[in-house]
Amino acid sequence: MADSRNPLRSAQFPAILLLVAAGIGLLLANTPAHDAIAGVLDLHIPVPGTGLDLSVEHWISDGLLAIFFFVVAMELQFELTSGELNSWRKAIQPAIAAAGGVIVPIVIYLVIAGAPRTASGWPIPTATDIAFALGVLAVFGRGLPSTVRVFLLALAILDDIIGIVFIAVLFAHDLNWLLLLLALVGVVVFGLLSRQLEERNRFVIGAAMVVIGIVVWALVAASGVHATIAGVLLGLAVAQAPSMRIRYALETWVNGGILPVFAFTAAFVVIPAVSPSELSPAFFGIALALPIGKIIGIGLFGWLAMRIGSQGGPALKLADLLAAGTLGGIGFTVSLLLANLAFADDAEIRDQAILGVLVGSLAALVLSGIIVSLRAAHYRRLDSAATS
Repeated sequence: MADSRNPLRSAQFPAILLLVAAGIGLLLANTPAHDAIAGVLDLHIPVPGTGLDLSVEHWISDGLLAIFFFVVAMELQFELTSGELNSWRKAIQPAIAAAGGVIVPIVIYLVIAGAPRTASGWPIPTATDIAFALGVLAVFGRGLPSTVRVFLLALAILDDIIGIVFIAVLFAHDLNWLLLLLALVGVVVFGLLSRQLEERNRFVIGAAMVVIGIVVWALVAASGVHATIAGVLLGLAVAQAPSMRIRYALETWVNGGILPVFAFTAAFVVIPAVSPSELSPAFFGIALALPIGKIIGIGLFGWLAMRIGSQGGPALKLADLLAAGTLGGIGFTVSLLLANLAFADDAEIRDQAILGVLVGSLAALVLSGIIVSLRAAHYRRLDSAATS
């Protein structure tokens, strides 16, 4: 279903668009336009008769981003059932590497920012932005063997799963189990309807699925679980055959609209007018844990996994694992969401944590571009020598 003529379906352009949107958000937040834009983002839009009364900013982070997680969940479902993670043998090595890419950044963050006010930010540097990582790989990785690409894809998918679990478990509050149960019933109905799309009136069933999806989202939002988890549950419930068409239909909207809008609003923070020594430990913890923690964690644990899991030595060289580690340090989308959730009640620390995500992800982006380019050039030289 790939459409090479549409840049929003490519690996490179959406990543560039996301970075530009975040840059514009950060820039405008530090200009005289700040107050006007902040006023729009703080504007509340209630839904009569539902009790839902969210600001524009929260409609974006809780509402639109749920669609992004819906698409991600459908991709996860495919990889877990038919793709790169459909067997224990395929999953074990990237799973160990992903565990290292979570554990080491957490340790680095807590060493730097383990004080009571900032300790809750430990999940922030654990995420990998799969769109950015694959975008960098597409731009700079021409010539890399398929084993590197497959390993990175599996690694990023597992990171997505970990991030989703963190959002669901750590940031739930005042749970209303009845509403959550009703939401799960809606998810089951949604999944059953998706299995009728191939056989019956697609328009009627599709419209019913949209209505049920919105109801499930509202129930999850009201239950105390973060609303984006509704997108995850619905995405996992969709039958695999129609999920491919749904993903294709939503891809340009997610890449061209939802993610850039979220990146703009998430990066819309005022840069503190303080010296570096006055910045919060949360800033430094995230800015260092993302690039450094991911490189060390994924590189070390991945190397150990390869040594344990292969008969004749590692399937990937350590240099390739380090390249994957630099790509894993591009946290961005999920890290920005985690920063907003972890410090929801502390605006000052939240803004500095968001800056830490931007700085750490940008450092990983630059570093990954360099290392991936070097590894790709190395493999191109090997191929050239082998064919000459």
